[in-house]
Amino acid sequence: MTQSEKQKMLAGELFNAFDNELVSERDRAHQLFSELNSVGKSNPEKRHALIEDLFGNCGKDIWVESPFYCDYGYLISVGDNVFINYNCTILDSAKVTIGDNVLLGPGVQLYAATHPIDPAIRAQGLEFSQEIVIEDDVWIGGSVVVCPGVRIGGGSVIGAGSVVTKDIPSGVVAAGNPCKVIKQCNAT
Repeated sequence: MTQSEKQKMLAGELFNAFDNELVSERDRAHQLFSELNSVGKSNPEKRHALIEDLFGNCGKDIWVESPFYCDYGYLISVGDNVFINYNCTILDSAKVTIGDNVLLGPGVQLYAATHPIDPAIRAQGLEFSQEIVIEDDVWIGGSVVVCPGVRIGGGSVIGAGSVVTKDIPSGVVAAGNPCKVIKQCNAT
């Protein structure tokens, strides 16, 4: 039996993102985040309802500043007490898990989507994706890019402007391009 492009995407295999089903799902997400981006702060109930419709799993006490952008939405799982600041983009062609008590600074980019390094395969319009996990109690500073397949351990802090290309352990401060551990969180 032939797999659909969506099944390939969810399995982390090469897939065609311009498949009609996937385009339709991205259009749905675009409608929801566009509406979220236009709802003022004076209507928190509507904002939360839109976030619940957009995200696959949604905890309590979540705030998403506008503008916010994503690919599909339903592959995003957000825990309790999460703040997502202005201009966040989540390319969620794989699962993106954000734990409890997480702060995402302005301009944070979470990229589960990626492209093959082989130019001949890229030319075919194929891409793939890898899951991103941000564990509980993480603070990600402004303008950080988190690359596909990365896990950021609980209680860690990622310095502004970092590019996170590899897993970051729990309880550390990490920064740079590429992002590297600088010190333990309890160190002064």
